[in-house]
Formats: sequence, C-alpha cells, structure tokens
Amino acid sequence: MFDDRILVLDFGSQYTRLIARRIREGHVYSEIFPFNASIEKIKGFNPQGIILSGSPSSVTDANALMPDIKIFDLDVPILGICYGMQLIAHLLGGKVARSSKREYGKAELLIDSITPLLKGLSGSIVWMSHGDALSHIPPSFKIIAHTKNSPFAAMANVERKIYALQFHPEVAHTNDGSLILKNFVQNICGCKPSWKISSFIDYSIHKIKDQVKSENVICALSGGVDSSIAALLVHKAVERQLTCIFVDNGLLRLNEREKIVDAFERHLNIHLIVVDAIDRFLTKLNGITDPEQKRKIIGREFIEVFEEEALKIPNVTNLVQGTIYPDVIESISVKGPSATIKSHHNVGGLPEIMKLKLVEPLRELFKDEVREVGVELGLSEEIVYRQPFPGPGLAIRCLGEITEEKLTILRLADAIVLEEVKKAGLYRKLWQSFAVLLPVKSVGVMGDERTYEYTIAVRAVESVDAMTADWAKLPYEVIGDISNRIINEVKGVNRVVYDITSKPPGTIEWE
Repeated sequence: MFDDRILVLDFGSQYTRLIARRIREGHVYSEIFPFNASIEKIKGFNPQGIILSGSPSSVTDANALMPDIKIFDLDVPILGICYGMQLIAHLLGGKVARSSKREYGKAELLIDSITPLLKGLSGSIVWMSHGDALSHIPPSFKIIAHTKNSPFAAMANVERKIYALQFHPEVAHTNDGSLILKNFVQNICGCKPSWKISSFIDYSIHKIKDQVKSENVICALSGGVDSSIAALLVHKAVERQLTCIFVDNGLLRLNEREKIVDAFERHLNIHLIVVDAIDRFLTKLNGITDPEQKRKIIGREFIEVFEEEALKIPNVTNLVQGTIYPDVIESISVKGPSATIKSHHNVGGLPEIMKLKLVEPLRELFKDEVREVGVELGLSEEIVYRQPFPGPGLAIRCLGEITEEKLTILRLADAIVLEEVKKAGLYRKLWQSFAVLLPVKSVGVMGDERTYEYTIAVRAVESVDAMTADWAKLPYEVIGDISNRIINEVKGVNRVVYDITSKPPGTIEWE
C-alpha cells in the first residue's frame, strides 16, 4: 500500500504541512521528517522522491539548518522549494546571497526551458516569499524559469533528477502549483496515485489485528471526531475485544450522552460503558472560579474515573487514542533532538499511569482524511463533521463558579446557537460556534417587568487549524434569530452579545 511514497524534509516553513497535504490530495502517500533525520531513517522510509521545504532560516547563517548531504547519493529525485532551492545551490557548488530586495507575493513565472517538472505550463502566477537569492547556480544545472525579479526562479539537473523552485507550488496563490507537484511526484518520481482511504482502512484493520492479537483494548470515548473514528476503526478490526468508556462529567452539551449511546451502542454495536460521574465532578468543582484550576481538577478526576473503570476489565493491554498526523508533526521540533518535545495525547497522562500499549490508527492521517474514514465506515455525519469541543467541556464556557443552574442555562443557549447556525447552512464553514455564560447580570425589561438576569456571549470563528482564528461575520439575521430565541426560550437570560475578537489577541475559548 505504501510502496509509492514521498518524503518531505521540514526546515521550519509555515507551508511544510501543506506540501504533504497537496501530495496526498493527488493520491500519493507522503510523510514529513525533521530536516536532520538520519540517512538511515530516510533509507528506511524508502522514498520514491524527497522534497526539501522552505524555512525562515538562511543558508548563509553560521547555524543554518542542514540535511545529511548523503541524500544526494540516494539516487532518488529531489525537489527543493525556496530554502530547499538555496540549500541545493549551497551544497552542490552554487552561491546564495542576501537579496537587496526581499521578494514577497505574486509574480509571473516565465518558462525558459521545457522540463518534466514544468510540463504543461506556459507561464503562471506563482507565490514568492524569500529574502535570500541565488547568485550562481551549481555546475551541471540549468535555469528553467525566471520572473521579473528572480532570474533563477527554477533550476534543474535533469540527468540527476534534481529540481529546485524559488517559489511555493504548495500554496493556493500559485495557480499551477498542483500540476507542478503532480509532475514531480508522478512523472519524475514515478509514483502511482494509489493512496486511497479505502485501502488505508484495509491496511489499518490488518495492522490493528496484528498488534492487539487476543488482548483487550479500551478507549476513552469523548464523542469528538478523532476519538470516535479511532474507536470505530479499532472495532472493525477486533470487535468485542474493544471496550469504550464514556464519562458523563456533567459538563456536556445538551443530550450529548444520549447521542453517544445511540450512535455507538445502538447503531454501531460497539461495547460501551457509560459512567455517570456528574455528582463527583461537580462536587470537586464547587466554588472553583480559576480556569486553570478547573482544567486541572477535571483532567485529574477524569484519569481517576477512567482508571477505576479500566481496572474492572480483564486482560487489557492496549489503549486507543485519536492521535492524528498534525499532532505527530507538532511533536517533532525542527530545532533538532535537543529541543523540548511536546506530547499530544487525547487522554493526558493515561499511558504513563496505566502502562498500556498505544493503538493510534489515525496517526498517519490529516483531519480531512480522518473525516473521510468516518464517512467510509458509516459513522453519522453529525459526529464526522462536528466542531471541536474542549476537553473540560462547558466548565470553561461557564465563566466563574460552576452551578447546575448555570450549566442548564448554558446548555440550552448553546443548543440554540448550533441549531440556528446549522439552519443557516453555516455549520461546516465555521471552525467553532458556541455560547458562553458570563458571570454578570444586567437589567432588562420583559413583559413590562424589570429583570436582572445573565448575559450570554455568542462566539463563532473561522480557522484552518485553530492556531489563529478570525471572528466569523455571521449575517445579522442569524445573530438576530439566535438572540431572540435565547432570550425568549432560556429562562435566566435577558441579554445576548456577539464576540468579535480574533485569535490573537484573544483565544477561541474564553477560559
């Protein structure tokens, strides 16, 4: 299944992940390794081709990021992008210097020589983003394209199958970028477009069976996209050997518990243990107002509850986690092995405490690919395409002290936000949309009577990866319908406000 594969060496570009995404969109498997991956590890991956990413660094710096130069002896095609191009020039006998004028933005690409890489292009708009530039190309290379400001916009050594671009083909601003990458991956590297979700599922089921054998597996099921689809994939492989544990901590959305039971136990026939821990969690949170303290209490209590339930199941040696490929990428620093590694686990601390082997069937997939797996396996669209929900749940959307009364108000208001967003056809266009209960009351007039009740803030944001986010410009009609329904239908609220803060400077969640 993975015979045809492309390796991307990451030198720290903000676009590195996009390179791998674009290649996979062309149905060829691709992975990202840090720039300083050993030649042994690279050989072990057995790539059909290697792509050197861009970087904020300069090859002229004393501590410039350098790959193992032996990659040029592997006899596989290589494509350098931006910093990758400058690396190729620097390492193979060319010269790179600081440009007198930084080139950033769109430029017209003019073809000088038809090569396999630029086949089908007659002139394109490309995206430039660089401060360094080549002053001399390496021996045996030739210039194959230029722009008005870059005489060396692309170069090639066709015999050695080494190509380099000063621009970024992976971004949408380069209008023939997908064609360029396809030319490299399929025509130059000879990769067949065989990377498909259906074949991934078959491969994963075989791999899970081989790992788990006759042992039992547990999964902390949150109802989120990643944990749900990971659980379903493991269930397809080992069926009743899997036990999912769903903890109702009293901080869930309206009817969340019923929806999870209906989806997983009744429709998918997955063995599910539902733990009612509402009183336990709310007692621990009584009187707590500090958001970080809330998070720590919830995280610690969850681990204790999960561990108690897991110990009741015999022969458990494996833990399912919904780790996905962006988590893996973010856990690897381009600064090298001396840098602090950030771990990404859906259930913080559990593997260390419980000494279980991890089963992570989605760790090779991007988020959109994960959703494709869910659709292919028959999971309901409501779960497959649901928006992210924070681990601490409504605790961090109920500002200040948490009470059952406030949680009831927040659940009803949040349900109205989601209903109206879905009715307007905006749900999948938004990264998140939800209600926040503020710990302040204000004066209002309802039915000719004075009221003094809570305020609900509505939050809706657009984002790609949650690292940054813009507040969503919802139509006034939608905001109006949300406000009218909350005030009319949710007892205890007399005012609704809309949050127009982007990230940064704000965060998506309020706590």
